[in-house]
Amino acid sequence: MKAEFIIAGFGGQGVMSIGQVLAYAGMHAGKQVSWLPSYGPEQRGGTAHASVVISDDAVDSPIVSVPSYAVILNDPSLEKFLPKISTNGVLLINSDCITSEVARKDLYTAEIGASLIAAAIGNERVSGIVLLGALVQMTSLISREDLTKGLADVFGGEKQHLLAMNEAALQAGECAAEINFTFPII
Repeated sequence: MKAEFIIAGFGGQGVMSIGQVLAYAGMHAGKQVSWLPSYGPEQRGGTAHASVVISDDAVDSPIVSVPSYAVILNDPSLEKFLPKISTNGVLLINSDCITSEVARKDLYTAEIGASLIAAAIGNERVSGIVLLGALVQMTSLISREDLTKGLADVFGGEKQHLLAMNEAALQAGECAAEINFTFPII
């Protein structure tokens, strides 16, 4: 098994944290992983993306050119990465932040109002974790237990006060995936 992910959005939307949680979860699952952040020169407010590879074998390159899985948080990222997702890939978008139409019909897609869900939990900044919960629910690539451990790795120590909110966001995303899922048209 080799899974390649792109997580993309504006700086400040938690793109790097989502990638880190996913990478740590892969490590807890006993897989080989890589996490490669990429920041625009603007950082907060500019575009950013993270590439994550989770594999049974050694990861030969952290660069993801044709992701099988994409978590997209804004329109510029959708425009950039939509053409690169592999046929029959999985796409999750925050429909509260994306106004563009998803033109491809060959993807498993979930358009989730993650910002509104996150705001109801208490902080709109956990919208990416909502999408991560949906991704795990849709794919079963990583167990919920390993993902929870990954959350604790990223949101432990000084960030411990953020852990419960992120766990709630993960659970809300799992529920949202069950009702916002579109199969590809082949």
